[in-house]
Amino acid sequence: MKRVLVACGNGIATSTVVAMKIKEACEDNGINISINQCKLLEVPSKISDYDLLVTTGKFTGSEVNVPVIGAISLLTGIGEEETLEKIIEALK
Repeated sequence: MKRVLVACGNGIATSTVVAMKIKEACEDNGINISINQCKLLEVPSKISDYDLLVTTGKFTGSEVNVPVIGAISLLTGIGEEETLEKIIEALK
């Protein structure tokens, strides 16, 4: 099972929308995942337990050892499919 951390400004609203879209895309592609949400400020203390970081804002924290994908497109709808393809590819 792959673990995904979705981070946004407050770890509530936008990360919930993004997490739901990621979960649906992974189910459609047969990828078993676990998703958790957090604030962008919490990423450095949590990321070591995850395989992928997806953010809805600019992540300027410490360097992380997992792929980082910006997912503002999952909120705007512009470029959403391309972003979901990147996420699926990173989790394969």
